[in-house]
Amino acid sequence: MGLLQEFKEFAVKGNAIDMAVGIVVGAAFNKIISSLVNDVIMPPIGLLLGGVDFKNLEVVLKKATVSATGEPLLPAVALRYGLFINTLIDFLIVAFTIFVVIKAVNRLVRVRQIATKLV
Repeated sequence: MGLLQEFKEFAVKGNAIDMAVGIVVGAAFNKIISSLVNDVIMPPIGLLLGGVDFKNLEVVLKKATVSATGEPLLPAVALRYGLFINTLIDFLIVAFTIFVVIKAVNRLVRVRQIATKLV
């Protein structure tokens, strides 16, 4: 059996199609969660902390090097912990959402198993 034929059989299997749909939906979900964190959750938190924009929170380890004309030669080296905080909150929301979905699916599976035993 040729490589192309094996790939065609793999690609048309339900699991491969389900996986592809899951990846596409997951990517879209990631964009929604990122927007939720960056545009809805972090601005009020930043406001409560004195008008801080988390995206701009950083510790500069080495300032940028500029030429005599003012053109940048080397960018600054910085620890951008504000972006890390945003990413961490993104992760926690996604992880919690996945936890809730899996918990609901497991509950449905148990209910279905009980229902099939009764029939």
